[in-house]
Amino acid sequence: MYRFKAFQQPTLLQNHLNLGGANPSGERIDVTSLYFTRGGKPWIGVMGEFHFSRYNRNDWYEELCKMKAGGITLVSTYVFWIYHEEIEGEFDFAGDNDLRAFILECRRAGLDVVIRIGPWAHGECRNGGYPDWLLRKPFKLRENNPEYLEKVRVYFGKIYEQVQGLFYKDGGPIIAVQLDNELTNDAEHLAALKELAISCGMVAPLYTVTGWNAVAGAQIPVDEVVPVFGGYCDAPWDERTTQLPPSPHYFFTGMRNDTGIGADLLPARTEEDGEWQLPYERYPFATCELGGGLQSTHHRRYIVKGIDIYSLSLVKLGDGNNLIGYYVYHGGTNQIGKLSTFQESKATGYPNDYPILSYDYQTALSEYGEVREQYRMLNLLHLFVQDFQETFAPMVRVEAEHAVKRDDTSSLRYAMRTDGKSGFVFVNHYQRLAKLDDVRDVVIDTGIVTFPPIDVCGDVSFFLPFRMDLSGTVLEYATAQPICRQGDTYFFVQIPGIAAEYRLADGRSFAPEAGLASLVKAEHASIVTLTWEQALYLRRLDGELYIGEGCDLYKRDGEVRAVADGDFRIRRWNGVSFEQGFIRQPYAEPVVTFEDAAEPPFAPQHIEELHIGGERKITWQKITVKGSQGFVTIDYEGDTAQIYADGLLIADSFYYGEAWRVPARLLDGKACYLAVSEMRDDFYREF
Repeated sequence: MYRFKAFQQPTLLQNHLNLGGANPSGERIDVTSLYFTRGGKPWIGVMGEFHFSRYNRNDWYEELCKMKAGGITLVSTYVFWIYHEEIEGEFDFAGDNDLRAFILECRRAGLDVVIRIGPWAHGECRNGGYPDWLLRKPFKLRENNPEYLEKVRVYFGKIYEQVQGLFYKDGGPIIAVQLDNELTNDAEHLAALKELAISCGMVAPLYTVTGWNAVAGAQIPVDEVVPVFGGYCDAPWDERTTQLPPSPHYFFTGMRNDTGIGADLLPARTEEDGEWQLPYERYPFATCELGGGLQSTHHRRYIVKGIDIYSLSLVKLGDGNNLIGYYVYHGGTNQIGKLSTFQESKATGYPNDYPILSYDYQTALSEYGEVREQYRMLNLLHLFVQDFQETFAPMVRVEAEHAVKRDDTSSLRYAMRTDGKSGFVFVNHYQRLAKLDDVRDVVIDTGIVTFPPIDVCGDVSFFLPFRMDLSGTVLEYATAQPICRQGDTYFFVQIPGIAAEYRLADGRSFAPEAGLASLVKAEHASIVTLTWEQALYLRRLDGELYIGEGCDLYKRDGEVRAVADGDFRIRRWNGVSFEQGFIRQPYAEPVVTFEDAAEPPFAPQHIEELHIGGERKITWQKITVKGSQGFVTIDYEGDTAQIYADGLLIADSFYYGEAWRVPARLLDGKACYLAVSEMRDDFYREF
């Protein structure tokens, strides 16, 4: 029998923060101490980071539509100073740097926006986003000295010129501004940055700052900003080249402040230790950096699985997260500047070396727009919070009766969110790079409802409802996970290894076989139970539900499309059943040939990337590609790989054990050369 500690309803604080605002229609966004509100109702945003300046502007809209199809409602994006003023006084907001055009594309796709304006950003960008010329100034940065603030004022003013008229108050999509990043011990400076942003015209309902610190949470200007938090499934920035201890993010701890994020740059202690504690009770639990994947450093290489990310996000949801934010949700490609490359590296004084170009991150949507497993899995959570946020957001976390220690692989990890009358039980039976023991005959007693016995086996993470209102019909419990609703039809997914069983408050029960034809009528509502595989391809597109048969669907300009080209069957929910349809997107496989080459007929621009850590042997191949559709798969083994097309570096990769996929369109018809440097045993690997 698995029970919980006593439920306690915390005091709800309202109108206590200097935040909030309305749009021209009168709708307001506000912040209570437990959750955000929109239009006076509890609201949970689903935020995905996508860097406009790391992507081709011609593809912004299409990629934003994919993000929306994956359940993202809010796009966050860094504005990297070095991208826009690499040379002092010369501002560049054109081409792929066109911030205004990107925000307009977000609005076109129906997505809200958070601009992360820095001025210091990090984001694995050179100098944390600072231009080189700024570092050469004779005054200190990131503090309240007039000379630095004047430079920031000019920069903020240029940003405002780009986003003028696009804020929420204007009827635009920008609802939040993040100030600086990972500034842990200078509340006065963060307050000054907020004042400066407002004075430049950047007025939004929400201002956020990162809240993590090595000790007691970042020192922030209390009541002026919302602290947002994060959590990663590993630590690419860690200087060690060994496996790290089990990540705490797979345990229901209620932890907001991850002391490990940014440990490569943040101080281990500050002079204010013991004199400051971030007042968590004044703010909802909000995240901006749940790792959507991991960006491999030269000294730490990863293979990220979908469940690595899904279970982490599910645990945070069970722990009370009421703003789901991923960093990053969509990968990208660094630009190369006029004066230097733009990646973080040891050559610029940072402790990590990253690829010159690739910012793929092994995340939900790849550097080139391909779908990864976590994209599908996370959408199950996103659909749920969008449809049930009004009742779910006010529910508070209740701890398990007994805590699970970090080295415990046999005890059940579980928590609950409840309003004291109904709620959801969360279970995580997954730990990255570890095997958890099966737990059988699990009986969960919420104090309100007792679930029937279930076996929790294998790598699974899930949540179960109790006393859930289904259009007036009370669902006493279900051993299936709720996904979404369409009218009075409620969609659930059968959890792998657990039979789906439903019991209504009037005592009736049923156990349907999962599938497209599983509809069961229950008084005022109907219930459909999908298989796990079917649910992974379930999408809500402009208010309608679709399932792709082995294909990922999104909607662009009113047309339902598949991410990959080809012919696919799809299903659309017509209110009674899933009716069959088809997508036909003609596809021609590119013709690719490789031939060994002694060396290229040009001087490679960035050969130093192939020799990180010491001089290495390099092998060259000439690649000939005919056809612009699809991908070229490069199944290489080595330390680092580069591709040059017509003499220019167009793609690079730190080998991490999986085949490298590069769009054929980047190579089609060009003189292309592949360079691979030899591998040495000088990094942590998961392959």
